[in-house]
Amino acid sequence: MPKLFTQIKAQKQLNRHAALQRELIRREAKIGGELFGPLRTNGRRDFFCLDRHTWVWHEEWDDQYGQHHIVTTNYDIRPNGIIKAQNGQNYSYLTANEAQNLYKAVMLYKERVFSELYGLAES
Repeated sequence: MPKLFTQIKAQKQLNRHAALQRELIRREAKIGGELFGPLRTNGRRDFFCLDRHTWVWHEEWDDQYGQHHIVTTNYDIRPNGIIKAQNGQNYSYLTANEAQNLYKAVMLYKERVFSELYGLAES
């Protein structure tokens, strides 16, 4: 019985940790989405770091005809460049201008998330 209790306790800790991770990513994504100006009417925008090599931009909105639009862009940081894919399509390398814009967005993201969410000043 003690082994089962230990396993249940460990699983509960893992579940709490996973829930905390999801909540932090949600909060980071909301802050990141605010970096790019006002949202469209009935819109939602998220920009966040998924892991060491992946950034995600997700945007949803309704157009003037009530049509719902969703665009998700995944940025994959690789040793030889940054590639992106939108809505599950094939990956392509970023242009120099796109890479520079992504870099600026990441720096702003880090500054705001560190400060607003974690109460840290970036060093």
